[in-house]
Amino acid sequence: MPTLRDLQIEFASAIFNPSGKGADFLQNLVDGNLSPKRQLDIYRNNVFGCLTDALKIAYPVIAKLVGVEFFEHLASEFVLKNPSKSGDLHDFGGELAQFIAEFPSAQTLVYLPDVARLEWACHQVFFSENHPPLQSERLAVVPEDQHERLKFHLHPATRLIASPFPIHLIWETNQDDFKGDSAVNLNRGGVRLLVRRNNYQAVLQPLTEGKWSFLNSCLSGRDLSQASADAQKIDPHLDIGETLKQCVADSILVDFSL
Repeated sequence: MPTLRDLQIEFASAIFNPSGKGADFLQNLVDGNLSPKRQLDIYRNNVFGCLTDALKIAYPVIAKLVGVEFFEHLASEFVLKNPSKSGDLHDFGGELAQFIAEFPSAQTLVYLPDVARLEWACHQVFFSENHPPLQSERLAVVPEDQHERLKFHLHPATRLIASPFPIHLIWETNQDDFKGDSAVNLNRGGVRLLVRRNNYQAVLQPLTEGKWSFLNSCLSGRDLSQASADAQKIDPHLDIGETLKQCVADSILVDFSL
């Protein structure tokens, strides 16, 4: 007799690979008012429908850009290859940007993977935990000769995104409350963004190359000396002291370690 784990594995296989070995799972179902195949088809449709709805919630701009029919086709193919690995639907869909980049029917939409990356960042920021501001008193007690060794940490509800396309404008012009000219010139150049949460809304903040580099270095675990050097290679005129002060004041940097 198969174990419960074996049955669960076979059931998952039957849902996501109906033409493969998963077809053998039908023998475990009782033939009643509905045939085993029909029973499994109904469950499969519910699973795919639920996961597709989760993607629509996480990626409303992508759905708007490509249309409902194309998005549902894209979602169906994505779900087949990327079944949910978490009991929390908010965790589902993080691989969509890479999937779109490799999806044959989306190859002409060269900006679409980066828009998906941005939407996933907004999704993550919305559900990330909160964190209190960094108290200046904590910094005041750090010996001055240790300052350059400090490693600053970004707020959990922040993400950094860079793209060669103006994805912030694509995102903004496809919000439900947007009014104005929705045309976006893809040739206007790229953007470096800080995505953050404000009053439970995602906010996109364009950054200079130097400031983006500084925060990205902090995110990568580099200390203040290294992060400053990285940023000033790109922007020699960047005032590191003022940048640090502003990022702490804006609760972008909310903690540090030595």
